[in-house]
Amino acid sequence: MKKVLYFLLIVSFLFSNSWVFSQGTGIIEGTVTYNKAEPLPGVVVKAESPVLPQPRYYTTDESGKYRLIDLPPGKDYKLEFRMMGFQTVLRTEIEVQAGKTLEINVQMQEVAFEEQIVISDSSPVFDQSFNDSTVSRHKAERSYYAPSPSSLNEETIGLSVGGAKDIENFRKNIENGYLPLPTDITYEGIYYDYYFDTGQTKECNKLFCPSYSLAVSRDPFSAREEFYMQIGLNSGIKQSDFKRKKLNLVVVLDISGSMSSPFNRYYYDQFGARVPVEEEPQFSGMDKMSVANNTVAGLLGHLKSDDNFGMVTFESRAEIFMPLTNAGEINLAELKSRILNQRSRGGTNMSAGMNLGIFLYESFVDADPREYENRIIFITDAQPNTGDLSEQGMLGMAKRASNNRIYTTFIGVGVDFNTRLIEGITKTKGANYYSVHSGREFMQRMVDEFEYMVTPLVFDLALTFESKGFEIEKVYGSPEADIATGELMRINTLFPSKREGGETKGGIVILKLKKLTEKGRIKLKTSYENREGKIDGDQQYIEFPSHEKDHFDNKGIRKGILLARYVNLMRNWINDERVSCRDSSPVSRSIDMESGILLPPEIDPHGLSQWERQSVPLRVDKEYSYLIERFITYFESETKALGDETLSRETAVMKMLTNYNAENLKADD
Repeated sequence: MKKVLYFLLIVSFLFSNSWVFSQGTGIIEGTVTYNKAEPLPGVVVKAESPVLPQPRYYTTDESGKYRLIDLPPGKDYKLEFRMMGFQTVLRTEIEVQAGKTLEINVQMQEVAFEEQIVISDSSPVFDQSFNDSTVSRHKAERSYYAPSPSSLNEETIGLSVGGAKDIENFRKNIENGYLPLPTDITYEGIYYDYYFDTGQTKECNKLFCPSYSLAVSRDPFSAREEFYMQIGLNSGIKQSDFKRKKLNLVVVLDISGSMSSPFNRYYYDQFGARVPVEEEPQFSGMDKMSVANNTVAGLLGHLKSDDNFGMVTFESRAEIFMPLTNAGEINLAELKSRILNQRSRGGTNMSAGMNLGIFLYESFVDADPREYENRIIFITDAQPNTGDLSEQGMLGMAKRASNNRIYTTFIGVGVDFNTRLIEGITKTKGANYYSVHSGREFMQRMVDEFEYMVTPLVFDLALTFESKGFEIEKVYGSPEADIATGELMRINTLFPSKREGGETKGGIVILKLKKLTEKGRIKLKTSYENREGKIDGDQQYIEFPSHEKDHFDNKGIRKGILLARYVNLMRNWINDERVSCRDSSPVSRSIDMESGILLPPEIDPHGLSQWERQSVPLRVDKEYSYLIERFITYFESETKALGDETLSRETAVMKMLTNYNAENLKADD
């Protein structure tokens, strides 16, 4: 009995002290809204006061609510409400009283640039810090990289475009019995999976030197004559001279509930059995969250002592896991332990994570661009279900960040990675994305690609195309292809790329040309901006010769045309199957043997929220199976002519599709 009384006395003492402690502090809470009282999730709320040892941060939840607890009493609190694309609101001269809750509601306004509004007893003050004009202060007089004289026999780096860096999501969905999205397979993504002869015949002593190759090739179905031009992406920077700058790196890590699923399974699933994928023993049985944690922990090994590292985690709301801190001052063992203990939970508010990640750069926006690179690595399965769900919202944040020289790399995890959302966002300057489907692949990406993925070299590349005989019909190999016209092509960013055996990984862009007259002379003028804002360019004249049969200037353009046709066929098939599934109707094929391989249209996917990707069972229409079989014959013939056996992985995918259809036909019989 005495023991029970003793226990009750202890519990009573603890509760009374807890009550006294809570009574000695105060609370600030409220709701952030916009556009006539609509809740605004993902807003960063920063609380500062002389009585706080360091600032407190919070992000508003899906209802726009925030709650700051355990605040010491004081009369000079300051609250800052910040969201990319909205006016920054600052509330000052706030008094926190012990044992009381203070409600402060805020309405934010959308703006083209970010102003700061101070609301207190005095008049409003405007401060345009951290806005799009900031970049004008960073114009430098010289380039960080000064290419030394090189010859064609010396190993220089290559260049490749931003955007997608693979098509693994396309392949893995098919392997696991799912119908891919059209955006799972992109031209720039598949080009980065292969090495190309860029057609370079002259020395390059500049940051960027384009080379041009020509081809006439008949459509493998319709036999219609088609005209192509290849732009080779070459640089004069030697591989031995290349090095990245000091890095201000912020990792934004998705810890939402959808990250708890395995790599080969759809979190938002409605259909059938799942086919397991082989995994390295050390990653066996891990979910996406566990592998992501291990990868971020491994990423710390790429940091140098003069780099800065910060981290944000997000689910329904975002939190600062670590402020942007000098790597030499970080206890790496302790940080790794904290990262590895992260667990998945809650909804997916990507906009909150992005906004808070950008916020960490507040004190670093004036870093010398000749010395520092600002990069966000955003690791997610891109399944947002709360916050700003619009592509424009995330895209707007990414654009504003890039205008302040804060660039973004997306690492997409799992077969349910929503490429459509990320494909749109990574059209932004300085952005790229990779997809991974196993722990081994995730780690390899970081080891092999880290230095290149964080170092954009060329910005705002524009090609002016002048000819009376031809105009640009389609651009293959650039995420900005949809903004090309008959006379102009634009590419936001070129990144460094590996070269092996005189060929460059992903080092081309292909133009499909429309012939207007027999006049074959073409004037090509390029202009671009380097990392410090210096403008340079090039001008060349070429003559398109007449050929009675297929002609290719080199194997690079031949391979590029082959892969572009492959992507066109696959995207037409995916589009038509998805329309059939959506409308519960027979497949209406966009292409046939007479029309040839036409450019694919775009369709809107359906399911959950716009971005929560549901699985659709793999299906292959009988006629499409026949077309794919015919294309395999052409593809294998070209593979032999090119002497590139690595192309066989695409043949394997196509045979998987034709075999899948054959097996289904047997089952129906």
